[in-house]
Amino acid sequence: MDLQSPVTALLDQHHIAYRIIEIPLSEDKKPVRQLEELLHEQGLKPKSVVRSIVFRTGSEQFVLLAVAGGGRADWASLREQLEERKLRMAEYDEVQAATGYVVGAVAPIALPEELRVLVDSSVYDYEDVVIGSGVLGYALGLKSLDLSKLLADAPMGNFAQH
Repeated sequence: MDLQSPVTALLDQHHIAYRIIEIPLSEDKKPVRQLEELLHEQGLKPKSVVRSIVFRTGSEQFVLLAVAGGGRADWASLREQLEERKLRMAEYDEVQAATGYVVGAVAPIALPEELRVLVDSSVYDYEDVVIGSGVLGYALGLKSLDLSKLLADAPMGNFAQH
């Protein structure tokens, strides 16, 4: 299977190996809810999914938090890191405007330059991780060490509660 997106192009450019994981979509074009079961069947840890959560700050900037392990954003840590008092989750249409990807396909890499990225330390708790591919219905499996090379400039910390 050949999948073309800015995410796969960046991985190819850096000679990073990845595997394409097809995620069946429901009739309303949303990813199936049994993602954990699907990953388990493919020998992957369900908690190794790196979720890309987009926030909007009080100063109208967008920020993406990459977090694995099912953790939830630690709002106080995020506000402190961003030096922002106001912070909210981005709305559905704002996610695509900020990232270039639809909800369900957002990756923590191959993003617009102005989008600030924060990486929760949980991303590196897994040898293999799963990220968005940039295309709805597909994810990418790769080594967290390889992902860390592409996220080297992003601040890392404990930005989630597990």
